[in-house]
Amino acid sequence: MNAMKDAIVQAVDRLGNELEALSHRIHDTPELGYQETQACAWLSEFLAAKGFGVETGVGGVATAFRATIETGGGPTIAILCEYDALPGIGHACGHNVIATSGAGAGAALAAVKGKLPGGRIQVIGTPAEEGGAGKVRLIEAGVFKDVDCAMMIHGFDRTLLHSDLLGIVRGTFEYTGRASHASADPWAGINALDACIQTFNAVSMLRQQMRPDCRIHGIITHGGAAANIIPEYAAATFYVRAPRIDGMWDLYRRVVACAEGAAKAAGAGLKVTEHTDTIYEPMKRNQTLLDLFAANMATVGLAEGEPIPDRLGSSDVGNVSQVIPAIQPMIGIAPTGTAIHTRDFAAAAVTPLARAGMLAAAKTMAMTTLDLLADPARVRAAKEEFARR
Repeated sequence: MNAMKDAIVQAVDRLGNELEALSHRIHDTPELGYQETQACAWLSEFLAAKGFGVETGVGGVATAFRATIETGGGPTIAILCEYDALPGIGHACGHNVIATSGAGAGAALAAVKGKLPGGRIQVIGTPAEEGGAGKVRLIEAGVFKDVDCAMMIHGFDRTLLHSDLLGIVRGTFEYTGRASHASADPWAGINALDACIQTFNAVSMLRQQMRPDCRIHGIITHGGAAANIIPEYAAATFYVRAPRIDGMWDLYRRVVACAEGAAKAAGAGLKVTEHTDTIYEPMKRNQTLLDLFAANMATVGLAEGEPIPDRLGSSDVGNVSQVIPAIQPMIGIAPTGTAIHTRDFAAAAVTPLARAGMLAAAKTMAMTTLDLLADPARVRAAKEEFARR
């Protein structure tokens, strides 16, 4: 096993410049969710050149792919890639590093394919993590049905073995009123924007009675046509997050009640749209997989940083973790204190620090995959823990 792991480390090092170039290429061509045609094609071509059999459009999603190598009977281990960007600020979540870490792990395993234990390795390209729920669509299409365990990494300002993820539900509120001249006849109108703004005020007051590990945040997506017209239409989108699904729904209902009360106070109509196709579930911890990852992480020189309990996000990898054992360690690719979803983080995602994190993550995932293939009892242990939690 030590010789095999040494070979994996050497394979990743040989691929370093190629992986960095691919990471920069994806970074320099940011594509939004379900529009990642270039990133999907580049990653698919890279893996095909390394010996994988590549299927595109898996699960009926045009920008999803599945690259597979088989080495005989044994477990199926999936390594996940994300590659969508954020609107306006590009790869400010470092998905270019996530994608190339996963592809690099797969390529390193392909380089030692002749010596691998029996099993199946899949590198799965999962589009639209940033709100589009690409993994949810792939789950529903059965892409993970035969996968025994899955893993991926996420870039961060420090390395953390595990980070709790919040469940999230998204809702859109549309308010309808009546237009009138805002100076000559304001009393003839019904101000839809008043209802919208009052919703924000009510939500702000609700936060005082909210648990500290929950989050509510929203934006006004339409606020009127002109300042001299009483707005007859206004709209807002809210995200509601919580560490438990039942708590998330309870809080979401209270946010809806805020919108209903505000609309009634303004005399406006209200249409609530609950986006059930993009609900993200909390991350289900799997210590069996995390322990394997931790041991390999130490081998490549990655050390855990100081955890930050109040920095909580959401991801559709949480949905994956609810159907099969799955992990998503955080890997430092930016200076400590650099917030994600910022221009600073986007800039950090193509620095030498990002390269180092990407290569270390690729080595760690490849070695962890090797451990699972070599000892199916570890796969069974991960599944038993999954069933208990």
